[in-house]
Amino acid sequence: MNFPELSDITPAKVQALRERIARLGLDLRLVDEQFTRGSGKGGQKINKTSNAVQLRYPALGLVVKCQRERKRSLNRFLALRELVDEVEVRISPGTSERLREIAKIRKKKARGRKRGAGPVPPSAA
Repeated sequence: MNFPELSDITPAKVQALRERIARLGLDLRLVDEQFTRGSGKGGQKINKTSNAVQLRYPALGLVVKCQRERKRSLNRFLALRELVDEVEVRISPGTSERLREIAKIRKKKARGRKRGAGPVPPSAA
């Protein structure tokens, strides 16, 4: 896998990810990248394009799938960032506490988004 084209992401975020990859010694040539059609909300764009990204890192047996955004380039960046997070949790236990907290917050936010805003209050009329 080559480092993805990242025109939609700020250069500071790209640079930070590159530094993390270099610090961990992650070999991107070992990462297998696959694009599939997404599922769920998104309408015609999701149904017609293969923008869901699945990354496999066989050296540690990791698989990450991302379909958070409608653009393939954003999903590539997000999937790569999640893969680096998982590798860091496995390799570097000193920083894994911070990443566990981040993962905990992400899961909590995802549950909140899944639930939505809650029941609609009855009208005052």
